[in-house]
Amino acid sequence: MTTYTAFDGHRRIASGSLPRVAEQCKVLLDARPGAQPIIYDDTTGAPRDLDYRGSVDDMLARLDDVPAPEPTRRGPGRPRLGVVAREVTLLPRHWAWLAAQPGGASVALRRLVETASRDEAPADRRRQRREAVDRVMFALAGDLPGYEDASRAFHRDDAAGFAACMADWPADVRDYVALLAARVDAAE
Repeated sequence: MTTYTAFDGHRRIASGSLPRVAEQCKVLLDARPGAQPIIYDDTTGAPRDLDYRGSVDDMLARLDDVPAPEPTRRGPGRPRLGVVAREVTLLPRHWAWLAAQPGGASVALRRLVETASRDEAPADRRRQRREAVDRVMFALAGDLPGYEDASRAFHRDDAAGFAACMADWPADVRDYVALLAARVDAAE
């Protein structure tokens, strides 16, 4: 389950499920209309925009407003499998190799992509987590002293240097960035 964390400036407002965090942001905005809460996805580090108009219930109801998919008509012929045609540019020797594979180029390419995505999944997750730390650290601490040194230490995998560079940051920012950084190498 994806979790979220909201900040108003350098102060953490809430962490948890999107409805819980959104509700806390709405309560803050009702109490302080000038507040500027930002909700971050703890997995990607991306900010999440919400429409806070109306009551808490109105706002929460809009969280689930996802347009329904168009009904599909079934007709004669092969069923749609969600296959998307796109252009692929390869060298002639690559096309020759693909054409010689059982099932042809499309089957071989799908098989190669499936294998690569399965084999590289741990490295991809690690890269995505590092990117999440970068996004959040830049957004919350980009204007704080030691940000650049902290970023360099993080990318060098220098945990002690990273912690030292963040030592004077506001506690909520420091703790959140450290939490996301700790998840980079966490086992799935």
